[in-house]
Amino acid sequence: MPAARSRLSRIAVAAPAATALILGTLAVANPSFAATPVGEQTAKQLSGSHPAWATAQADAGVVADAAPASARIYLAGQDQAGLSALAKAVSDVNSASYGKFISADEAKARFGATKAQVKAVTDWVTGAGLKVTETTAHYVEVSGSTAALSKALGTPFHAYRTAQGTQSAPVQDAVVPASVASSVLAIGNLATALHKNVSFATSVKSAEAKAAPQSKGPSLPTTPTCSENGYGTKPANGAPAGYEKNEPFAPCSYIPSQLRKAYSVDTAGVSGKGARVAIIDAYGLSTMEQDANHFSTLHGDKPFAAGQYNEVVTPDKWVHEADCGGAAGWAGEEALDVEMVHAFAPDANVTYVGANSCYDDDLNAAMANVVDNHLADIVSNSWGEIMHGKSGDIDPAVVKADEQIFQLGAAEGIGFTFSAGDCGDSSPAAAATGANCQTDTSQPQTDWPSSSAWVTSVGGTTLELGNKAGQYGHEVSMGDQRSVLSADQKSWTPMPGFFYFGGGGGVSKDFEQPWYQKGVVSDSISMTAADGSKAATPRRATPDIAMSGDLVAATLVGFTDNGTYSEGGYGGTSVSAPETAGLLADAIQARGGRPIGFANPALYDRAGSKAYHDVNDSAVHNKFGNVVDLGTVNNVLKVRLYKVASDFGLSAGQGYDTATGVGSPDGRYFFKSFAYKH
Repeated sequence: MPAARSRLSRIAVAAPAATALILGTLAVANPSFAATPVGEQTAKQLSGSHPAWATAQADAGVVADAAPASARIYLAGQDQAGLSALAKAVSDVNSASYGKFISADEAKARFGATKAQVKAVTDWVTGAGLKVTETTAHYVEVSGSTAALSKALGTPFHAYRTAQGTQSAPVQDAVVPASVASSVLAIGNLATALHKNVSFATSVKSAEAKAAPQSKGPSLPTTPTCSENGYGTKPANGAPAGYEKNEPFAPCSYIPSQLRKAYSVDTAGVSGKGARVAIIDAYGLSTMEQDANHFSTLHGDKPFAAGQYNEVVTPDKWVHEADCGGAAGWAGEEALDVEMVHAFAPDANVTYVGANSCYDDDLNAAMANVVDNHLADIVSNSWGEIMHGKSGDIDPAVVKADEQIFQLGAAEGIGFTFSAGDCGDSSPAAAATGANCQTDTSQPQTDWPSSSAWVTSVGGTTLELGNKAGQYGHEVSMGDQRSVLSADQKSWTPMPGFFYFGGGGGVSKDFEQPWYQKGVVSDSISMTAADGSKAATPRRATPDIAMSGDLVAATLVGFTDNGTYSEGGYGGTSVSAPETAGLLADAIQARGGRPIGFANPALYDRAGSKAYHDVNDSAVHNKFGNVVDLGTVNNVLKVRLYKVASDFGLSAGQGYDTATGVGSPDGRYFFKSFAYKH
């Protein structure tokens, strides 16, 4: 049974509608990809394929020989060390090879699996009694009996008792024979414990469904309300004093024109013309283009032109819909991503690629499709998952397979943005009260794939518009404490509030510091992992950059649900990631249409410059606590008090920080800085 690592697409949480160490590591970090010459091959042990949860104490006995089994064998291809080197060289702004990308066909010829490698793997598995059910450029899928899989991998399979029920797993790490050792990158789905990706978006409505209704007070409004003219411009008269004496109502959900103005996109005169952006989520909304065009028109923007928007979806192949939420469950995320990319890059071509489920295998296949066919220059992803859970760690095969795709993308000039998450440091303490957290988390940690050194990890901010005209005012890190109005309407409970929502980030204990972070991320940050363990060498810090995404200062999204079009406020780093993808599309236009590719080296090369707003929570100069009127549930008005800049375990300070990275883009200088210099 395949491991269901559903990518936690941290979906944006919807907000009220406007008017509406020794450092313990996974055995997946820094894998050696060098191919072993024929004749010198030795058997290869797949470290981590025996999961930590499969203990002797939990052993429930041997899995029957006849029990069905399956696995996905990821192909190493040719010259993986050469691929890593090329991906770095073409991405490094200080390299003579910077920007000298290769085509998808050349990437396949130089680094893809050969016919001989595929034949060797096929002969090996069929010789053990397994059946090949699918072969692609990246993997060979097999199925058969447990006895046959055990024979192929040199390990028996046992059942183990877990909190999620009885799961099967290899008794020891699997071993690939010498004859195919250089052809196999990793083997996934050997254990049956479920790991799913989730979306990092949340709507105000969905988030509030978890809260008990409160009685309404006579001195407060009896209909939903918000600050129409910018952050904090409408006093919440009649509300009891909270973090400040007189909190305002939260801002009405931001629309695209406000966001473009705040980040100086319109001022810079860029629109993403000539750039191509792909968006990957699970499944697909049948009315997406129609909804995006309707949303744009309603809010004064132009719809997609004919042929500007395309979709790659295969509804006849969708699987795991009950487990992943199906198309309806991902509709808000998809609409958010498409509408935000179009908002920031209205002339860019957009291709939506819907994975066949939220499982790792299907999302990896969607990413591979974009890279193999070079469908875009930038790929926006608003999903992810924790790496360390109570039910076990992430499958090392997933990490290796994903990073191979990211490096192929970098070699071709394709960059990936990923949401950093909506649960602060993703600790059990944050997950205890956070609205968009994975409750299975076992420790403070960074998420995958945002912690990969080969993607742009995007954090969140709370954006304040400075005045009625809507110019940029201020930003703080995305993080909200929440209190509720007491039954007697005279106070807030609790005070201070509990952690409710916040951007992800932190330092990964699983991956070393990438070259582009050296000299920008201090040792005081990079040598202490999110869980507090000390490292002997610097580690990968996230996020890399940040943009508006808070649920309190939400973003308006519109789509059709059950046949009816409606709009609502959303928040989360699911907002921030497509915003950033749109800005990178604008930067491509600013550099004459030349792709940026993997953007991190260029982003860090500009660290500390005017290209960014240096988000700093300690420099808050206006009131940031607010009363939020979320409307009525069962005819009962629900009123909440939020205090922003209150992320769990993370905060923004001067320079690089693990809440907002190098800062948020300042369009007055950001786009100019990308003028092509090579």
